[in-house]
Amino acid sequence: MEILLIMTVMLLLLLAGYPMKVPLISAALAALLVFHSQVSPAVLVQQMIGGIRPAALLTVPMFIFAADIMTRGHSANRLLDLVMAFVGHLRGGLPIASAVSCTLFGAISGSTQATVVAIGGPLRPRLLAAGYSSPFSTALIINASDIALLIPPSIGMIVYGVVSGTSIGELFIAGIGPGLMILAMFCGYCWLVSGGPTCERQPRSDSAARRRSVRRALLPLGFPVIIIGGIYSGWFSPTEAAAISVVYALILEVIIYREVSIREIPEIALSTGMITAIVFVLVGAGAAFSWVVTFAQLPEIWIEQTLGLTAESGYWKIMLSIAVAYFIGCMFVDPIVVILILTPMFHPIAVAAGIDPTLVGVMVTLQVAIGSATPPFGCDIFTAIAIFRRPYFEVIQGTPPFILMLLLAALLLIAFPPISLFLRDLAFD
Repeated sequence: MEILLIMTVMLLLLLAGYPMKVPLISAALAALLVFHSQVSPAVLVQQMIGGIRPAALLTVPMFIFAADIMTRGHSANRLLDLVMAFVGHLRGGLPIASAVSCTLFGAISGSTQATVVAIGGPLRPRLLAAGYSSPFSTALIINASDIALLIPPSIGMIVYGVVSGTSIGELFIAGIGPGLMILAMFCGYCWLVSGGPTCERQPRSDSAARRRSVRRALLPLGFPVIIIGGIYSGWFSPTEAAAISVVYALILEVIIYREVSIREIPEIALSTGMITAIVFVLVGAGAAFSWVVTFAQLPEIWIEQTLGLTAESGYWKIMLSIAVAYFIGCMFVDPIVVILILTPMFHPIAVAAGIDPTLVGVMVTLQVAIGSATPPFGCDIFTAIAIFRRPYFEVIQGTPPFILMLLLAALLLIAFPPISLFLRDLAFD
């Protein structure tokens, strides 16, 4: 009955159009008042404050701030020019360059939405001019941007690490292998669909142009070097890497490139503050909701009795259940909310079964990435609708091949854990 009450309250409020934080808090409060009246509702406030207290969450606003500065500048265009100089002339060179550019910018921003805006803005018109269809071009940008959730610094990994207690540094390193695997799949698909006569090839860049593009992109490429190299070497923690990335972005865009003026920094900081506030309110509401369902022992009731999932269920059943649950959840709800709700339910069972928590975190992040670009309500779909001003059905028309590739990547990750864990073991063992 308690599960039914929680689901009913959340569904009704969502249908009424309330933002996700309201159904989360309201459902938790309703469960306390009806089934646990001996517990003071003030506990929810304590849990919300405790949910945003972990120091690791400091990385979120700092990475968002660095990404906002870089998006306002021209670093994205410099990365795009670098990739185009080397692969633009190949068959499928422009869409391949789009996928690679999204991956590189994801290694700077850690945000799928920021990558859609920064890379999709200049690239989509080029893809259309080269003869690629609007559904293919839009779907490519949306799904390639989702690699940003796997390549550090991933905001999704940060939230998962805070909720589950998994090392964020290990998650960052472990996400690189699956991210590159997905990039290779996308590049192969771009090559296959680019054989038609309507798809124009870009002119080949000479060696001088390539050297010039390398020089122009050298400093923006310092972001992943700082983040990955610093964490890998043990020079600094993920939180310190986030702080350094902000300083680096300011030096790069304000002092060296002079694409962003000092007067613009307060405006950028305000934008970052607004996004951070939304994220932290969701994290706090999710923490309160998670405490209520854990206090009521609902995960045991739902997962063990309804799904029949226990620590003895076996590796494949547990991992496939996790993959399906997060994938379906992110088709309808914001990825951060899904991580906050489902992680306290599935993470303890996976750990009790002896599954590497870092592998579970990468799988969760991958499924969150897939769900973010999957109809009906994947969040990146609506970002693309707003940025490109295209109708909903046109935006989702080209997504099925990419979703199938991402689901294949998930199965490969389950079947071959070293895809994710090899670099992690190399870096931390």
